Amino acid sequence: MAPDATVKRERAGSDNTSKRGEVLFELPIGAKGKVVTTRPKPNVYLITFASGPDNRLTSPFCQALLLALDIIETRYEPGVVITTSGIEKFYSNGLDLEHASFTPGFFPNSLYALWRRLLTYPMPTIALLNGHAFAGALMLAMMHDYRMMNPHKGYLCLNEVELGVPLRPPMTSVFRQKVSPQTYRKLVLEAARYKALEAFKEGIVDWLGGLDDALTYVDELKLVQKAGKGMSGKQVYGDLKREMWRETVGYLENFGAEDGRDFTIQARRLQERHVAEGKVKAWEMKAKL
Repeated sequence: MAPDATVKRERAGSDNTSKRGEVLFELPIGAKGKVVTTRPKPNVYLITFASGPDNRLTSPFCQALLLALDIIETRYEPGVVITTSGIEKFYSNGLDLEHASFTPGFFPNSLYALWRRLLTYPMPTIALLNGHAFAGALMLAMMHDYRMMNPHKGYLCLNEVELGVPLRPPMTSVFRQKVSPQTYRKLVLEAARYKALEAFKEGIVDWLGGLDDALTYVDELKLVQKAGKGMSGKQVYGDLKREMWRETVGYLENFGAEDGRDFTIQARRLQERHVAEGKVKAWEMKAKL
């Protein structure tokens, strides 16, 4: 299913399409978008998604990526997975808030399922950020093992404080685990927008560059070999990641517990506000005497 004309014209970064290698398979994203998986070199799988206008994280988008990851794991040799966008301006513009709010099961069955799959995937994963990655899109990138950012364009940010949208536990825990407390504070409470060099210095991204650079790091770090079996005969890459990121994985796997926690927090806030109002009124009455 072909994407619309706008998506056809836009490509990730300046990488030549031929460098992406042979096409292994394509999957539709809704009516107009698609995921194309290619093999730029042996045992390296490039997942390029394009769902105009800005790759919002909807159920069809998440399910298409989940299926692509399943196909790679079950039908191809272990290696390295790189995700990127076929839309030049955006890696992704984050959640479609209306879709996320009114689609039954969106969080546990689509968004959280995709994040958990990436966070525990049994192969090394790299998010190749060709353009902007806002809010949920940056969270998606953080679920990868490594991040490489286009040095010439794009911003990374969490703008929930500006939107007035609270962050759920796995949305915050992954940043607590992967960046410094100072960077975490700037991201969440200041909605700081990071250009590539700033993001690199803060440790939000690991490298700057494009697809060729990512492939170079794959070779230098011998990442393809990491996905294979060790001396014990077991493949443990995914198991190691699950234990490394246990806190975030736990939140992603226990979505139902969030509702009970949110109810308790809201009830406590109401009680605290009631007590505070009483204290302030008592102070005001006393001040008038």
